[in-house]
Amino acid sequence: MTSGSLDPAALDPNDRLTPAIVLATTETSRNTVIDEIRSRYGRDYTVKYADTGEACLDIVKALVEHSVPIALILVELEELGRWEGSDLLQKLRFVVPTARRIALVPALRFGTSYDELRTGIAEGRFDTYLGIPRGQRDEEFHTAIVEYLSDWGWSVATPEVAFMQIVADGPSPELAEIRDFLDRMGMPVQIHHPESREGRDILESVTGDSDLPLLYHPGKPPLSRPTVSEVAARIYGTPDDIPEGTVADLLVIGSGPAGLAAAVYGASEGLSTTVIEEGAVGGQAGTSSMIRNYLGFPRGISGMRLAQRARIQASRFGAQFYCGRGVTHIDIDSQFDHHHVHVGEARICARTIVIATGVAYRRFGIRGCEDLVGSGVYYGAATSAAREMAGRDVVVVGGGNSAGQAAMHLSRFARSVTIAIRRESLTETMSDYLIREIDASPCITVAGHTEVVDGGGEGHLEWLELCNNRTGSSQRIAASGLFLLLGAAPTCDWIPHQVKRDEHGFLLTGRSIPKDKWRDGLPPAFLETTVPGIFAVGDVRSGSMKRVAAASGEGASAVPLVHERLQQVRLENLPPAH
Repeated sequence: MTSGSLDPAALDPNDRLTPAIVLATTETSRNTVIDEIRSRYGRDYTVKYADTGEACLDIVKALVEHSVPIALILVELEELGRWEGSDLLQKLRFVVPTARRIALVPALRFGTSYDELRTGIAEGRFDTYLGIPRGQRDEEFHTAIVEYLSDWGWSVATPEVAFMQIVADGPSPELAEIRDFLDRMGMPVQIHHPESREGRDILESVTGDSDLPLLYHPGKPPLSRPTVSEVAARIYGTPDDIPEGTVADLLVIGSGPAGLAAAVYGASEGLSTTVIEEGAVGGQAGTSSMIRNYLGFPRGISGMRLAQRARIQASRFGAQFYCGRGVTHIDIDSQFDHHHVHVGEARICARTIVIATGVAYRRFGIRGCEDLVGSGVYYGAATSAAREMAGRDVVVVGGGNSAGQAAMHLSRFARSVTIAIRRESLTETMSDYLIREIDASPCITVAGHTEVVDGGGEGHLEWLELCNNRTGSSQRIAASGLFLLLGAAPTCDWIPHQVKRDEHGFLLTGRSIPKDKWRDGLPPAFLETTVPGIFAVGDVRSGSMKRVAAASGEGASAVPLVHERLQQVRLENLPPAH
């Protein structure tokens, strides 16, 4: 335990391999805070303490100089030498932007500090605030600490324990796709160069020639240059594994918030439930680094964690998940009391279907950038690529919440982040809380009336050309990352024509369906399409709100309608005597 300035010689060699937690408190709170942090986290983290702002800065700078990762900084909101706690946290944001920063508030200050705390979070001075523990076993305090350490470990640190090992000789589109899939599935991976000790050991254990990247999962045959579908099949199996003749009560297509909610509520109410997801569980929401306005998560939650919690929840009720392969088409045939859904060569039978495929980012279409997808150019937030942007200049294209969340996450690593939007400002398309966080971040610039018109590089993105859509003037800038969040197009090409769409391709439901498509003069149920037993929820549905909470609500609301449809099918199939 160190108090005051940190002499580099006092840094134990083992400390340089262990992430650090740094504390700065007054003498009144010192013993309580140190005891709580050291007793809980001292085994896995190097805990450093300072009693002044100057000493805290010295400690942090010494740790950074010696490449010691700093996971968490806790600073009391009191006078700490010449520094006030809030100002110190703001300063530390620039010294080590990847660390999570928590303001510690003495119990007596809560009533008088609310405005300061609210403003501090809005301006990005700190990530959250916590009351200083007033006794042992303050589990609410430690719940917040663990959440932030977990978030830091997932998004910043190299995993200590990996679910899979990958041997790769450098960045490639295949590696980026596999890594992004596994990260979004909440499965940590370690990547080794083939000339490293770990890489050589893995390659020596493989019989025959293998192309890189090579995926190694202990106890199973390695996968040489696998596709995401092959990786997903290794983990979750495939729809081909479903026994012939099985008819599910509910088939959910898509696993964003809407699909996950339908799966949770359907399975929990006793419906045999199957979920098909073309990519990783979570959909677009699963790529969000931090969702701060979702009900019940005051400290925010990453899209990945929200999606994986919902997946586990649905699985515990009996829902089956198959990832990495999408539905290719649905057979609509009125002679059956169920639908036939095709996933490649596999056929799944389901009495009801909930379509929750959401929307896809529109393709950029610029050749120089499209050729570098996975090598500096990414569709979506691509949080797994953020670490590779350390000290570099990046551009985010898009003005919605997903773009704002991506920019905030990238700002922890990149030297500069430019948000390029066609409009004048973000006010019409982004939530206010995100706009305030972006305004308070010194390394984020919002470039209004700006479009990316060209880009390129030798094997990796190196430059972009930006054009002002009002003046027509353009400039070429150096850029190592381009993150494209370009609005949304419904993913409905595989859906049969009997399911009607609006002029933009979104699925029509309920009273939005033209009257000539109603049955017996009555409109379909609120979330039901023009085909009985097929429902649409979330972003893919015409008129939906395009918010995570709204999508979850629609997914849950579809399940009572599924029950009604199943009851109708049962009645239709009863013998006439009944």
